[in-house]
Amino acid sequence: MCVMENLIQPRILKGFRDFLPESEITRSNLIEKITKVYRSYGYVPIDTPVLEYTDILLRKSNGETEKQVFRFEDNGGRDVAMRFDLTVPFARFTAEHFSELYMPFKRYHIAKVWRGEKPQAGRYREFVQCDIDTVGSDSATCDFEILSVLKAALDEIVGKSENGKKKFVIKVNHRGLINLFFKNLGVEDKIDEILPVLDAIKKVPEDVTKTKLTEIFDVSSSKASDTASCYAKTMEFIGNDGTVAFLDLIDRNEKLAGEGASVYCDRLREIYKMMQVSGIETSFEFDPLIMRGLDYYTGIVFETTLFDDNGDEVKIGSVCSGGRYDNLTGLYMKEKVSGVGGSIGLDRLIAGLEMLGKLEKKGSYLDVEIFNQNGEDVVAYHKVAAELRSLGIAVEVFPEPKKMNQQYKVTEAKAVKWGVLMNAEDISKGTFTLKNLQTREQFVGVNAAAAAELIKK
Repeated sequence: MCVMENLIQPRILKGFRDFLPESEITRSNLIEKITKVYRSYGYVPIDTPVLEYTDILLRKSNGETEKQVFRFEDNGGRDVAMRFDLTVPFARFTAEHFSELYMPFKRYHIAKVWRGEKPQAGRYREFVQCDIDTVGSDSATCDFEILSVLKAALDEIVGKSENGKKKFVIKVNHRGLINLFFKNLGVEDKIDEILPVLDAIKKVPEDVTKTKLTEIFDVSSSKASDTASCYAKTMEFIGNDGTVAFLDLIDRNEKLAGEGASVYCDRLREIYKMMQVSGIETSFEFDPLIMRGLDYYTGIVFETTLFDDNGDEVKIGSVCSGGRYDNLTGLYMKEKVSGVGGSIGLDRLIAGLEMLGKLEKKGSYLDVEIFNQNGEDVVAYHKVAAELRSLGIAVEVFPEPKKMNQQYKVTEAKAVKWGVLMNAEDISKGTFTLKNLQTREQFVGVNAAAAAELIKK
């Protein structure tokens, strides 16, 4: 039998990916930036298992989520599933370790999650979420801080506004206000059907939206006797042409939502005041169309839109979203624990940066490659490498004395900026030639200290 017949074809599942060094370096660098910002606001890291009992993950989710979860029976006959986000496992974590945690508790968790949804641009079945959450307080301060820290992280990655042009906008709404509006409209029992239609309103023709909503209103509560009126009021409630100011839109929707709306609108006004005194209010908009489909949200909800240099929206979807979930832990414990959180979708953010042409790509973390011109001098090469590392320079020695054009080719593939060349005379003097591999400029007869200064400029 031919050996070739026994070989297994290397392949991966649809919606999953391998990452070559250039891509993984990009991901790692972005995670480092996000982590630094999260830590600067006082968030601490935790971790949870990839697998959870299925009833833990799905007790507070809608039917669509159940369809997307990777679920199976393990060898012990247990019904288990892979986490589809980091929020529900965090709720379980909080309940299980409640006596060990101080309140309010602020955590960040950057890890992979899995959803069996249809792969598309910026959306995969295995992806990384960069979460932050605060539990144990229902304060508007916590709502504001989540928005503020995510804004700061995006500033570091996408960039701040320049010449009045926004690089991104975080769009804010309140699920309490949304729920109250439909309750007072008489269609509270159909809200789980209404929200997906409104969420897709920009993706389908107006007549399709009208038909779907009319059908929902027709068979809903008896209070919704006037279907046309329900549709007209809904369109007015979600209306936003971008010209109405944040606070003015809140005032309008407070009136439209009806009795009981002030408590939600006052919370939004308080958050906005904090944005103003912090000088970050221009990065936020009040958008009545932000719904967030997961039904555990009860307070503020938000999504993020990227813009290109022309001010046009990048068609990638939200790269950062979240909201308040006042009693998610109520599924697992008697004590009510308020929470608010948000997440940067790393893979979608990378896809957006690629579309914007703002993705910095590197083939390695090296500053310097010491070329191997003579295999007998390898000890001298490592001496220089150690000296450069002690000065904070990332360096490696090319392992074999291959032809120089081969060494240059490998070094170029790793995007190393500097090269070190040493002949016998250099070694005897304790010096070497430092070459800028991009400009071809050479500095002859330098030592490690001088080379480090040039590299760090």
